[in-house]
Amino acid sequence: MHNHAHPQRGRSALAGPPTLPPRPLPRSLSLTTLLTLKLLLALPLTLALPLTLALPLTLWPASSALAQTGREIMQKVNDRDDGNNQVSKMEMVLIDRNGKERARAIQSYRKDKGKDTHSLMFFLSPADVEGTGFLSYDYDAQGKDDDQWLFLPALRKTKRIASSDKSGSFMGSDFNYSDMTRPDLDDFNFKVLKEEVLDGQKTWRIEAEPKTEVTKEETGYAKSVIWVRQDNHMVVRGVRWVHNSRRMKYMQVKEVKQIDGIWVGTEMVMTTKEGKNTVHATVLKFSEIRFNQDLPESMFTTRRLEKGP
Repeated sequence: MHNHAHPQRGRSALAGPPTLPPRPLPRSLSLTTLLTLKLLLALPLTLALPLTLALPLTLWPASSALAQTGREIMQKVNDRDDGNNQVSKMEMVLIDRNGKERARAIQSYRKDKGKDTHSLMFFLSPADVEGTGFLSYDYDAQGKDDDQWLFLPALRKTKRIASSDKSGSFMGSDFNYSDMTRPDLDDFNFKVLKEEVLDGQKTWRIEAEPKTEVTKEETGYAKSVIWVRQDNHMVVRGVRWVHNSRRMKYMQVKEVKQIDGIWVGTEMVMTTKEGKNTVHATVLKFSEIRFNQDLPESMFTTRRLEKGP
């Protein structure tokens, strides 16, 4: 399939932090993804999708765009066309505080089932993670917990990720398991803070605050601020206050392409900071993205997960 891609690139992932709302919430008060961009709210996250983002901001007077509520905008983020029956390759680069990099190769599959989304990833290299698989059922129904499983070949065992474990790091990266699926919008209060121009694109800056302590604990975040492009409803930047921690996470989508008419984030970064110090960063790069592939439902099962790539 011939894809017509039009890249749009952002600035350096390791730029200094932007001027942000208040310091992290105190422990007594203490997303994604998609995050992640499920991402980001991801992400899959919407995926999700991540660092210190010091891009010039241009503000303009309130307009009719502000008439939309934060919840209405986030519903459009979840509902936007992100393609179906997708196959792609991923590179995950882990960067420690000293700048040392470790790269991992991943094969990814995604299929819509009604309004739900099933995803499957296999780690291809290096040897210490080869054969590891991750299966996710991202349910559209509000209030229904997403299902996730991790297959560890060394143990020949599939582990179901409990809700209480979704705030944990996904395969040693700066993304949580909660970032690997779309958020349940009913669990958050959304507020449009302002409109801004980032990289020449109009965006909404939206605050997302969990309604309960349970959501904070399960997502791993006490609060998030995200930037949503007004032309295509993609999350392109995010700042997250890590629950019960002084650490913060900064997300940036560094490259966006339109493939077969579908807007896709092809490079994103999530950086964890404590104060001004970078603790760790993760870069995700997507390539060979193809839509409308023949993916049977039987591929998205724990049995297939355990067979490996």
